[in-house]
Amino acid sequence: MVLLGHIFPNFKAITNEGEIDFHEYVGDSWCILFSHPHDFTPVCTTELARAAQLSEEFSKRNVKLIALSCNDVNMHKDWIKDIQSYGNLDASKKFPYPIIDDKTRALAEKLGMIDPDERDNAGIPLTARAVFIIGPDKKLKLSLLYPATTGRNFDEILRVVDSLQLCAKHKVATPVDWKNGQDVMIQPGVKDEEVSQLFPKGCKVIEVPSHKNYLRMTSQPE
Repeated sequence: MVLLGHIFPNFKAITNEGEIDFHEYVGDSWCILFSHPHDFTPVCTTELARAAQLSEEFSKRNVKLIALSCNDVNMHKDWIKDIQSYGNLDASKKFPYPIIDDKTRALAEKLGMIDPDERDNAGIPLTARAVFIIGPDKKLKLSLLYPATTGRNFDEILRVVDSLQLCAKHKVATPVDWKNGQDVMIQPGVKDEEVSQLFPKGCKVIEVPSHKNYLRMTSQPE
């Protein structure tokens, strides 16, 4: 498994758009690599359609998407037509992100994407629903791993991107259920005497029984 903060392994792969070098594909962008168990399956179709519907929102945030499945390129190309139909996407336009051919499961094994409880007709384990968010520095910023039976929430993944990018730029953290534009929390490592300089919009300390001033709220920085 890849650990948070570590350089995400580079690899070469074949996709429906041709061969890629992963680090070159990421470039100076953020990137979300997400896997799915199998082409032409119900939950996966809904997920890839939703990701495609949100592709412009991810693009606004300088985020590239790339999917992975243990099926070959030709199957990916055929399946994309179903994804476009389900998601009411314009079939005359290029599909917004590539899908990696991992029919040997070599990449899924390397990245710890295998779900041992879900198997294909030949009894071979399928890939789980992994989500890796990689920064422009090629380091892993977030990882999620869902079983094959549970579909992901791409609105939540978009929210997480907002949080990661904000916290990478400012010394803040986002509280529970935070949404873009809402107040944030000042990181504990920021000294009280630094607050006014770093956060000119002010700071509100929430009082708690311990009388420790660690719950410091401020408006979301620009």
